[in-house]
Amino acid sequence: MNIWQPEPGETLLGRAPMTFATGAATQVKGMRWFRDTERNDIQAELPGWPEGPVFTPRSTGETAARKTVKGAAMVLGVAVMAVLSSAGGNVSGSSGPDSGKDTPDDLENEVEDFPVMWAAPGTLARTLPWQLDPARSDEKRYRTHAIVTDRRLVVVGLLYHKKDSTIIEDEVLWETPRSNISEVEHRDFKDGNDVKIVFSDGSWCRLSSFRRQKVTGYLIHPFDVVPLDSLTPAQRGAIDNFVATAHARDLGTPVVTRRPSGHYRVEVPVPSELSSFFGSGSRSLVMDTDGVEVPHKDIRPEDL
Repeated sequence: MNIWQPEPGETLLGRAPMTFATGAATQVKGMRWFRDTERNDIQAELPGWPEGPVFTPRSTGETAARKTVKGAAMVLGVAVMAVLSSAGGNVSGSSGPDSGKDTPDDLENEVEDFPVMWAAPGTLARTLPWQLDPARSDEKRYRTHAIVTDRRLVVVGLLYHKKDSTIIEDEVLWETPRSNISEVEHRDFKDGNDVKIVFSDGSWCRLSSFRRQKVTGYLIHPFDVVPLDSLTPAQRGAIDNFVATAHARDLGTPVVTRRPSGHYRVEVPVPSELSSFFGSGSRSLVMDTDGVEVPHKDIRPEDL
Protein backbone atom coordinates (compact mmCIF):
# COMPACT_ATOMS: atom_id res chain seq x y z
CA MET A 1 0.00 0.00 0.00
CA ASN A 2 1.25 3.46 -0.91
CA ILE A 3 -1.34 5.91 0.38
CA TRP A 4 -0.66 9.62 -0.17
CA GLN A 5 0.05 11.43 3.08
CA PRO A 6 0.37 15.15 3.90
CA GLU A 7 3.66 16.63 5.05
CA PRO A 8 4.30 17.28 8.76
CA GLY A 9 2.20 20.26 9.84
CA GLU A 10 -0.12 19.91 6.82
CA THR A 11 -3.76 18.94 7.37
CA LEU A 12 -5.52 16.46 5.10
CA LEU A 13 -9.12 17.64 4.61
CA GLY A 14 -10.78 15.49 1.96
CA ARG A 15 -10.34 13.02 -0.86
CA ALA A 16 -12.74 11.98 -3.61
CA PRO A 17 -12.73 10.40 -7.10
CA MET A 18 -12.43 13.11 -9.75
CA THR A 19 -12.32 13.27 -13.56
CA PHE A 20 -12.89 15.80 -16.29
CA ALA A 21 -16.63 16.36 -16.67
CA THR A 22 -18.79 15.07 -19.53
CA GLY A 23 -21.43 16.98 -21.49
CA ALA A 24 -25.05 16.24 -20.55
CA ALA A 25 -27.08 18.44 -22.91
CA THR A 26 -28.27 16.59 -26.04
CA GLN A 27 -26.02 18.54 -28.40
CA VAL A 28 -22.85 17.70 -26.44
CA LYS A 29 -23.89 14.59 -24.52
CA GLY A 30 -20.96 12.28 -23.82
CA MET A 31 -18.45 14.84 -25.14
CA ARG A 32 -15.85 17.28 -23.82
CA TRP A 33 -13.35 19.72 -25.29
CA PHE A 34 -10.03 21.26 -24.29
CA ARG A 35 -9.97 24.89 -25.43
CA ASP A 36 -7.81 27.99 -25.57
CA THR A 37 -9.36 31.39 -25.00
CA GLU A 38 -10.22 31.64 -28.73
CA ARG A 39 -12.22 28.39 -28.40
CA ASN A 40 -9.70 26.42 -30.45
CA ASP A 41 -9.16 22.73 -29.65
CA ILE A 42 -5.77 22.38 -27.92
CA GLN A 43 -5.60 18.62 -27.27
CA ALA A 44 -2.68 18.20 -29.65
CA GLU A 45 -0.76 20.99 -27.87
CA LEU A 46 -0.87 19.47 -24.38
CA PRO A 47 2.57 18.00 -23.57
CA GLY A 48 2.68 14.26 -22.99
CA TRP A 49 -1.00 13.70 -23.73
CA PRO A 50 -1.84 10.58 -25.77
CA GLU A 51 -4.18 10.93 -28.71
CA GLY A 52 -7.84 11.07 -27.80
CA PRO A 53 -11.20 11.22 -29.57
CA VAL A 54 -12.21 14.27 -31.60
CA PHE A 55 -15.82 15.19 -30.87
CA THR A 56 -18.23 17.16 -33.03
CA PRO A 57 -21.35 18.76 -31.52
CA ARG A 58 -24.57 17.29 -32.85
CA SER A 59 -26.48 19.28 -35.43
CA THR A 60 -29.84 20.87 -34.73
CA GLY A 61 -31.53 18.09 -36.69
CA GLU A 62 -29.78 15.35 -34.73
CA THR A 63 -30.64 17.09 -31.48
CA ALA A 64 -34.31 17.39 -32.45
CA ALA A 65 -34.45 13.71 -33.39
CA ARG A 66 -32.90 12.65 -30.08
CA LYS A 67 -35.37 14.83 -28.17
CA THR A 68 -38.26 13.23 -30.07
CA VAL A 69 -37.06 9.74 -29.12
CA LYS A 70 -36.43 10.84 -25.55
CA GLY A 71 -39.89 12.41 -25.37
CA ALA A 72 -41.53 9.21 -26.56
CA ALA A 73 -39.56 7.23 -23.99
CA MET A 74 -40.64 9.62 -21.25
CA VAL A 75 -44.31 9.26 -22.24
CA LEU A 76 -43.93 5.49 -22.11
CA GLY A 77 -42.16 5.75 -18.77
CA VAL A 78 -44.96 7.86 -17.30
CA ALA A 79 -47.52 5.29 -18.47
CA VAL A 80 -45.55 2.45 -16.89
CA MET A 81 -45.17 4.39 -13.63
CA ALA A 82 -48.90 5.04 -13.58
CA VAL A 83 -49.64 1.33 -13.95
CA LEU A 84 -47.18 0.46 -11.17
CA SER A 85 -48.62 3.13 -8.93
CA SER A 86 -52.19 1.97 -9.50
CA ALA A 87 -51.05 -1.55 -8.65
CA GLY A 88 -49.72 -0.38 -5.33
CA GLY A 89 -46.05 -0.50 -6.25
CA ASN A 90 -43.44 1.69 -4.56
CA VAL A 91 -42.43 4.18 -7.26
CA SER A 92 -41.21 7.00 -5.03
CA GLY A 93 -37.76 8.46 -5.43
CA SER A 94 -35.47 10.80 -3.55
CA SER A 95 -32.94 13.46 -4.36
CA GLY A 96 -30.05 14.89 -2.37
CA PRO A 97 -28.51 18.35 -2.26
CA ASP A 98 -26.40 17.53 -5.33
CA SER A 99 -29.24 16.06 -7.39
CA GLY A 100 -28.75 18.59 -10.20
CA LYS A 101 -31.10 20.77 -12.21
CA ASP A 102 -32.42 21.03 -15.75
CA THR A 103 -31.58 24.69 -16.34
CA PRO A 104 -28.02 25.46 -17.50
CA ASP A 105 -26.02 28.20 -15.81
CA ASP A 106 -23.83 28.79 -18.86
CA LEU A 107 -25.61 28.12 -22.17
CA GLU A 108 -22.49 28.67 -24.26
CA ASN A 109 -20.30 26.26 -22.25
CA GLU A 110 -22.89 23.68 -21.19
CA VAL A 111 -25.23 23.32 -24.17
CA GLU A 112 -23.61 24.77 -27.31
CA ASP A 113 -20.09 23.68 -26.35
CA PHE A 114 -18.63 21.83 -23.38
CA PRO A 115 -15.04 22.84 -22.56
CA VAL A 116 -13.49 21.14 -19.54
CA MET A 117 -10.25 23.04 -19.95
CA TRP A 118 -10.03 26.73 -20.82
CA ALA A 119 -6.43 27.75 -21.01
CA ALA A 120 -4.19 30.18 -22.84
CA PRO A 121 -0.63 29.03 -23.62
CA GLY A 122 1.52 28.72 -20.51
CA THR A 123 -1.38 28.71 -18.04
CA LEU A 124 -1.89 26.32 -15.13
CA ALA A 125 -4.90 24.43 -16.47
CA ARG A 126 -2.74 23.12 -19.33
CA THR A 127 -0.60 21.24 -16.81
CA LEU A 128 -3.47 19.04 -15.60
CA PRO A 129 -2.81 15.32 -16.19
CA TRP A 130 -4.34 13.45 -19.11
CA GLN A 131 -5.33 10.63 -16.76
CA LEU A 132 -8.27 12.81 -15.63
CA ASP A 133 -9.84 12.34 -19.06
CA PRO A 134 -12.33 9.42 -19.11
CA ALA A 135 -11.73 9.08 -22.86
CA ARG A 136 -8.01 8.44 -22.32
CA SER A 137 -7.98 6.48 -19.07
CA ASP A 138 -9.94 3.24 -18.57
CA GLU A 139 -11.92 3.61 -15.33
CA LYS A 140 -12.34 -0.16 -15.16
CA ARG A 141 -8.62 -0.38 -14.38
CA TYR A 142 -7.53 3.07 -13.24
CA ARG A 143 -8.95 5.92 -11.16
CA THR A 144 -7.98 9.49 -10.36
CA HIS A 145 -8.65 11.17 -7.02
CA ALA A 146 -8.50 14.79 -5.93
CA ILE A 147 -7.03 15.44 -2.49
CA VAL A 148 -7.41 18.76 -0.71
CA THR A 149 -5.35 19.95 2.27
CA ASP A 150 -4.99 23.28 4.00
CA ARG A 151 -2.01 23.95 1.68
CA ARG A 152 -2.69 22.44 -1.73
CA LEU A 153 -4.83 20.55 -4.21
CA VAL A 154 -3.37 17.23 -5.36
CA VAL A 155 -4.38 14.76 -8.08
CA VAL A 156 -3.29 11.16 -7.65
CA GLY A 157 -3.75 8.18 -9.93
CA LEU A 158 -4.18 4.58 -8.79
CA LEU A 159 -4.95 1.18 -10.23
CA TYR A 160 -8.53 0.08 -9.64
CA HIS A 161 -9.19 -3.44 -8.42
CA LYS A 162 -12.93 -4.02 -8.60
CA LYS A 163 -12.79 -7.08 -6.34
CA ASP A 164 -10.84 -5.20 -3.67
CA SER A 165 -11.17 -1.43 -3.74
CA THR A 166 -9.15 -1.11 -0.52
CA ILE A 167 -5.92 -1.68 -2.46
CA ILE A 168 -4.39 1.80 -2.77
CA GLU A 169 -1.17 2.52 -4.65
CA ASP A 170 -1.11 6.29 -5.16
CA GLU A 171 0.94 8.03 -7.83
CA VAL A 172 1.08 11.81 -7.64
CA LEU A 173 0.11 13.18 -11.04
CA TRP A 174 -0.30 16.90 -10.32
CA GLU A 175 -0.51 19.42 -7.52
CA THR A 176 -0.79 23.14 -6.95
CA PRO A 177 -0.79 25.42 -3.89
CA ARG A 178 -4.19 26.69 -2.80
CA SER A 179 -2.91 30.22 -3.51
CA ASN A 180 -3.14 29.35 -7.23
CA ILE A 181 -6.89 28.76 -6.95
CA SER A 182 -8.96 31.93 -7.21
CA GLU A 183 -12.51 30.56 -7.41
CA VAL A 184 -14.39 27.29 -7.11
CA GLU A 185 -18.03 26.93 -8.21
CA HIS A 186 -20.48 24.05 -8.20
CA ARG A 187 -21.99 23.40 -11.63
CA ASP A 188 -25.32 21.67 -11.13
CA PHE A 189 -26.67 21.29 -14.67
CA LYS A 190 -28.16 17.80 -15.07
CA ASP A 191 -26.50 15.44 -12.56
CA GLY A 192 -25.16 17.98 -10.06
CA ASN A 193 -21.68 16.45 -9.87
CA ASP A 194 -19.55 19.07 -11.64
CA VAL A 195 -17.25 21.74 -10.28
CA LYS A 196 -15.48 24.60 -12.04
CA ILE A 197 -12.05 25.54 -10.68
CA VAL A 198 -10.67 28.90 -11.77
CA PHE A 199 -6.94 29.45 -11.33
CA SER A 200 -5.26 32.74 -10.51
CA ASP A 201 -3.94 33.07 -14.09
CA GLY A 202 -7.50 33.02 -15.49
CA SER A 203 -7.42 29.47 -16.83
CA TRP A 204 -10.02 27.00 -15.57
CA CYS A 205 -11.16 23.41 -15.66
CA ARG A 206 -14.45 21.61 -15.19
CA LEU A 207 -14.22 18.42 -13.16
CA SER A 208 -16.78 15.92 -11.95
CA SER A 209 -17.23 13.71 -8.89
CA PHE A 210 -20.21 11.89 -7.42
CA ARG A 211 -18.67 12.84 -4.05
CA ARG A 212 -17.59 16.36 -4.95
CA GLN A 213 -18.54 17.81 -1.54
CA LYS A 214 -15.67 15.87 0.07
CA VAL A 215 -13.32 18.21 -1.81
CA THR A 216 -15.30 21.31 -2.70
CA GLY A 217 -16.51 21.82 0.85
CA TYR A 218 -12.96 22.87 1.68
CA LEU A 219 -12.39 24.92 -1.47
CA ILE A 220 -15.50 27.03 -1.99
CA HIS A 221 -15.92 28.66 1.41
CA PRO A 222 -13.22 30.19 3.61
CA PHE A 223 -12.36 28.39 6.84
CA ASP A 224 -9.77 28.19 9.60
CA VAL A 225 -8.27 24.94 10.84
CA VAL A 226 -8.69 24.96 14.63
CA PRO A 227 -6.17 23.06 16.80
CA LEU A 228 -7.89 20.66 19.18
CA ASP A 229 -6.03 22.09 22.18
CA SER A 230 -7.49 25.55 21.49
CA LEU A 231 -11.10 24.39 21.85
CA THR A 232 -13.16 24.96 24.98
CA PRO A 233 -13.83 22.08 27.39
CA ALA A 234 -17.45 21.98 26.17
CA GLN A 235 -16.35 21.73 22.53
CA ARG A 236 -13.79 19.04 23.31
CA GLY A 237 -16.39 17.13 25.28
CA ALA A 238 -18.80 17.27 22.36
CA ILE A 239 -16.14 15.90 20.02
CA ASP A 240 -15.13 13.15 22.47
CA ASN A 241 -18.77 12.10 22.80
CA PHE A 242 -19.23 12.13 19.02
CA VAL A 243 -16.15 9.96 18.51
CA ALA A 244 -17.26 7.55 21.24
CA THR A 245 -20.65 7.03 19.63
CA ALA A 246 -19.55 7.00 15.99
CA HIS A 247 -20.19 3.74 14.19
CA ALA A 248 -16.83 2.89 12.65
CA ARG A 249 -14.15 0.24 13.03
CA ASP A 250 -11.38 2.80 13.41
CA LEU A 251 -11.21 6.56 13.72
CA GLY A 252 -8.41 9.01 13.07
CA THR A 253 -7.70 12.39 14.62
CA PRO A 254 -10.63 14.82 14.31
CA VAL A 255 -10.10 17.82 12.04
CA VAL A 256 -11.95 20.94 13.17
CA THR A 257 -12.59 23.93 10.92
CA ARG A 258 -14.28 27.21 11.81
CA ARG A 259 -16.72 28.38 9.17
CA PRO A 260 -17.93 31.92 8.24
CA SER A 261 -21.25 31.16 9.94
CA GLY A 262 -19.44 30.83 13.26
CA HIS A 263 -20.13 27.10 13.38
CA TYR A 264 -17.46 24.43 13.71
CA ARG A 265 -17.27 21.47 11.35
CA VAL A 266 -15.70 18.36 12.83
CA GLU A 267 -14.50 15.73 10.36
CA VAL A 268 -13.27 12.45 11.81
CA PRO A 269 -11.45 10.30 9.24
CA VAL A 270 -12.10 6.56 9.04
CA PRO A 271 -8.89 5.13 7.53
CA SER A 272 -10.37 1.65 6.99
CA GLU A 273 -13.01 3.12 4.67
CA LEU A 274 -10.55 4.62 2.18
CA SER A 275 -11.23 3.02 -1.20
CA SER A 276 -10.27 3.46 -4.81
CA PHE A 277 -13.97 3.76 -5.68
CA PHE A 278 -15.30 6.13 -3.00
CA GLY A 279 -12.20 7.97 -1.79
CA SER A 280 -11.90 8.77 1.90
CA GLY A 281 -14.42 7.87 4.58
CA SER A 282 -15.29 10.01 7.57
CA ARG A 283 -17.89 10.93 10.16
CA SER A 284 -18.85 14.59 10.53
CA LEU A 285 -20.46 16.88 13.05
CA VAL A 286 -21.43 20.55 12.91
CA MET A 287 -21.50 22.26 16.31
CA ASP A 288 -21.88 25.79 17.61
CA THR A 289 -19.52 27.75 19.84
CA ASP A 290 -20.97 26.03 22.93
CA GLY A 291 -20.29 22.56 21.56
CA VAL A 292 -23.97 21.89 20.83
CA GLU A 293 -24.76 19.99 17.63
CA VAL A 294 -26.38 22.28 15.07
CA PRO A 295 -29.82 21.04 13.93
CA HIS A 296 -29.98 20.04 10.29
CA LYS A 297 -32.37 22.89 9.49
CA ASP A 298 -29.82 25.43 10.78
CA ILE A 299 -26.82 24.09 8.88
CA ARG A 300 -25.74 26.52 6.17
CA PRO A 301 -24.06 25.81 2.82
CA GLU A 302 -20.74 27.12 4.15
CA ASP A 303 -20.88 24.56 6.98
CA LEU A 304 -20.73 21.63 4.56
